[in-house]
Amino acid sequence: MKDLILNEIRRRLFDEGIPRAKKCLNLLTEEEIWYRPNENSNAMGNLILHLNGNVRQWIISALGGESDIRVRQSEFDARGNITRAELMAILENLEADLWPVLDNITEEKLVQTYQVQGYSETGIAILIHVVEHFSYHVGQMTYFVKAFKDLDTGYYKGQNLDAK
Repeated sequence: MKDLILNEIRRRLFDEGIPRAKKCLNLLTEEEIWYRPNENSNAMGNLILHLNGNVRQWIISALGGESDIRVRQSEFDARGNITRAELMAILENLEADLWPVLDNITEEKLVQTYQVQGYSETGIAILIHVVEHFSYHVGQMTYFVKAFKDLDTGYYKGQNLDAK
């Protein structure tokens, strides 16, 4: 069961979430990456920083045992001072740091309880939260790109989604 769960987590993050976030970054100019329609919205750059902070806090720190050094508010306070290349590097470093943590999760870690952001969560709950949270924000990025650029992101290009 452990391998089934972890393989699905890897698929959702490494085959879908991170590549889609990178694709969205590549479809925008440097200026568009930091565009905010209003002060209650986040720019795509902020969402990348936020996802990096979330995954590092919930998986790499809680499940992997690394120090939790996250300063969540800083993820939203950034205003265009980070380039696309730097944001891409953040995603690439996140992926590189995440692989070994997922590779070392035991069945005991999946059922153990952890304290994260004031919540008491099992390892399984943490993994589900991170995938759901990542997907939610990549959906926001995708919507922004489609609305702002009037284009199809092509996530399912070449696939027959009507197949039974």
